[in-house]
Amino acid sequence: MKSVKATLISWRNILLPRYFGEALLALLFNLGGIVAGFTVAYQLDVFQLSRWALAIYPGILTVRGMISGLLSGRLGTALHLGTAYPRILGNTKDFYLLFKAAIVLTLISSFVISLVSLFLGVFFWGLTFGDFWDILVVASSTMFLGLPLSLVTVQVSFISFKKGLDPDIITYPVMSTVADIFITLCYSFTLNLFFLLGPGGRHATMLFGMLLLVLSLAVLPKSIREREFEKTIKESLLTLVLVAFIVNFTGTFLRVISETVGSRLEIYTVYPALIDTVGDVGSVVGSTATTKLILGLLEPSLSSMKNHARRIFSTWIASIIMFLIYALCSLVINNIFTLQKFLRLTALLLLTNLIAVSIILLLTLFIAILTFKRGLDPDNFVIPVETSLADTITSLALLASILIMELI
Repeated sequence: MKSVKATLISWRNILLPRYFGEALLALLFNLGGIVAGFTVAYQLDVFQLSRWALAIYPGILTVRGMISGLLSGRLGTALHLGTAYPRILGNTKDFYLLFKAAIVLTLISSFVISLVSLFLGVFFWGLTFGDFWDILVVASSTMFLGLPLSLVTVQVSFISFKKGLDPDIITYPVMSTVADIFITLCYSFTLNLFFLLGPGGRHATMLFGMLLLVLSLAVLPKSIREREFEKTIKESLLTLVLVAFIVNFTGTFLRVISETVGSRLEIYTVYPALIDTVGDVGSVVGSTATTKLILGLLEPSLSSMKNHARRIFSTWIASIIMFLIYALCSLVINNIFTLQKFLRLTALLLLTNLIAVSIILLLTLFIAILTFKRGLDPDNFVIPVETSLADTITSLALLASILIMELI
């Protein structure tokens, strides 16, 4: 009895129930990623209509997630500091500048992701320069259709703050899942419109892209000279270029995964949920760490992160539970469940979790500490960079795990 009691006490020192409950609640929303994955599996033929459609899919998800991450990270800190209020109307000037910056970054990100996709695609995907216009039209159209997600991000931050929950923990995990589902549907719709509905569909797709350009130009004149707006755009541009290169490698890995697993629908079904969850583990740990750094509750060093250990391990354990649920849901939704397949898929996903989460946690804390020491706003870097890294790392971890499992 004493050994059991000692073990329970030891686990309570590592795993704080409140932290675990908050993390599990936030990560439960990633079950929606199964919907996004099932959409990809169901529309796989459409995603294979061109050499680039499947490859840029992770980039579309990540860049939209980067903008949601910027909003959620900045809002979480602003609400804690009192520099923004939990309401849309009658808010602070900084709040409105942040929202306008998100619109402009949506346009810029469409161009950057298309340009970098072409650059890497020429070497890895067999693209030609003639593919650039098609990629830009599809990317900008998808991003325009995804603009309402910024309003939803703001509302989730406000509601969680008003309910006494920590927006640093709740907002991004919720929004990353909502964004993945919505953007996947928007991307699938855009691909169908662009490839299958003839000239009229292509013209409609171009119109959506033009509307994004017009909206961005409309908010620029009154914002361009504002210091906070300029700082957000400049710091986010650096992040965006880095993210664009990273996520295009993610697309390359996804192509390799696709060639390796063939038509195993259970893999495509869990894929968005996996990258979501690993990114959310980093966002919860990173966002709470950056708030503590800004408030002076943590020192900017890796050794001081032992004071953040309960949050780290509670979130990690919650992610392991979610990976087990994904395995079950994926097999059931595709109507291919057997005990043998469940055990094998579970082993694959747990190995992926071990590799991906351990790496992303170290990188997240390193980015938070480094940016804080350099006098930069860590909220402009931590979530955007770690979520894009999470996508690549999870994809690589999944590919490595698939290859390892094939050898067993």
